[in-house]
Amino acid sequence: MAKKVSYNGTGRRKRSIARVILTPGSGNFKINGRAFEDYIPSAATRLDVFQPLELTGNQQAFDIVVNVYGGGITGQAGAIRHGITRALLEVNADYRGKLKAAGLITRDPRAKERKKYGLKKARRAPQFSKR
Repeated sequence: MAKKVSYNGTGRRKRSIARVILTPGSGNFKINGRAFEDYIPSAATRLDVFQPLELTGNQQAFDIVVNVYGGGITGQAGAIRHGITRALLEVNADYRGKLKAAGLITRDPRAKERKKYGLKKARRAPQFSKR
């Protein structure tokens, strides 16, 4: 019996976490059981997600199954991109140079700043009234 090959990667961005599974295939892409185009409607965001696959020349080489939760669509797209990058590093360690040059390996550390007491938001102070 042949062992089924799969490559896993976990990506994070803002409050989103994505578990990505790459299996050799024909380019099918499912996110939370839905088609890729249905889940991410924005064309610009879709290009962002495909960036690691295009850099390594693997657009149609893998079937991708993603389980993502938390945050919004943009944060989830960033998490998926990070997860795909990590899974591709598992596929072939030689991809590291290209992916690192494009800045895809590093997790984006930016996140929402916490609200402080006495303020309306993280830095927004209440309106000042002189009289």
